[in-house]
Amino acid sequence: MRILVISDNHGDQAILNEVKAKNPDVDAIFHCGDSEGQVTDPFFEDTYFVRGNNDFNDGFPEEVLETIEDQNIYMTHGDHYGVNMDLTRLALRAKELRANMVFFGHTHKLGVEWQDDCLFVNPGSISLPRGEYASIGGTFAIVTATKTMYEVDYFDRNSQLISSLSTVIKR
Repeated sequence: MRILVISDNHGDQAILNEVKAKNPDVDAIFHCGDSEGQVTDPFFEDTYFVRGNNDFNDGFPEEVLETIEDQNIYMTHGDHYGVNMDLTRLALRAKELRANMVFFGHTHKLGVEWQDDCLFVNPGSISLPRGEYASIGGTFAIVTATKTMYEVDYFDRNSQLISSLSTVIKR
């Protein structure tokens, strides 16, 4: 299973459509919030999405819990869980929901963590990156899950793999 995870485009709708068009071989797309778009936008038709702190459309849910194949995937923007400080509150919510994977945004900083048999992925911001990898100019992630491992690959705005950021975690 391959899942595209993207976040924090802050009104840059064109980049969402470009990334989706350049990655047709994924099984699902998750948008972690702060799209500043409309629920009726065609991008969201086959996409799981949540409300970010800059989304004001009533149609955006605060969180999503979806089971795909054998994976319970939990997604939220992250602002209500203090992700700028640490993942403690988010990890507690993930445990409560029995999530295998958690996708979140908000910080605009990409990252991968493995805690208590759960994969946490922040794809970074596709349009307004911050932190150590801001010079890349925006990122998204593709998570590949098999029975034995998770692989998290990061890509730039042109859908070019950034191999130095790839992470493999055994399940």
